[in-house]
Amino acid sequence: MFAIIQAVGWPIWPLILASVIAVALIIERSITLRRARIVPPALLDKVLNDLHQSGPSPEMIERVAAHSPLGRVLAAGLRNVLSPREMMKEAIEETGRAVVHDLERFLTTLGTIASISPLMGLLGTIIGMIDIFASQGVSGANPAQLAQGISIALYTTGLGLIIAIPSMIFWRHFRALIDSFVIDMEQQAIKLVEVAHGERRA
Repeated sequence: MFAIIQAVGWPIWPLILASVIAVALIIERSITLRRARIVPPALLDKVLNDLHQSGPSPEMIERVAAHSPLGRVLAAGLRNVLSPREMMKEAIEETGRAVVHDLERFLTTLGTIASISPLMGLLGTIIGMIDIFASQGVSGANPAQLAQGISIALYTTGLGLIIAIPSMIFWRHFRALIDSFVIDMEQQAIKLVEVAHGERRA
């Protein structure tokens, strides 16, 4: 690895930095975006049970809000459970937008790395081609400079694609995962609104 870095030179450093950031973001999002952590399966049933037994006490609402992202959405509804249906829905939607924004944290950076890595590889290819042409002198080609130019061109292109492909796969995976969380939270929030206003049985 050190031999490759030494052979390619400075054009490989931005790619190495991008790869380190991409791996860190993929690990962080994989740990954070777990279904059991975002939309716990039994939370809504417990909230409805507490709502029927003791009503929306401030302690219960704070406990639900601190539980999970879904809990934040449900807590927004519980704070407005005595308000008209539309006001309760608006409070849930406003909190839901903030929750989705938090879930999408770092995804823009990961998507940017997936997009620019091939371009950084292409930049390395161009630099390598410049070195190749510069190696051609009047007395013939300089073998060391020619070899370095080929190394820069090939290694940077390959590394750029190696970084971009997994980054794009994980970026699309996390986007799809968040979309499924949003649908799940919407359905559970609607059920809370309908049960609270007597339109549906728990």
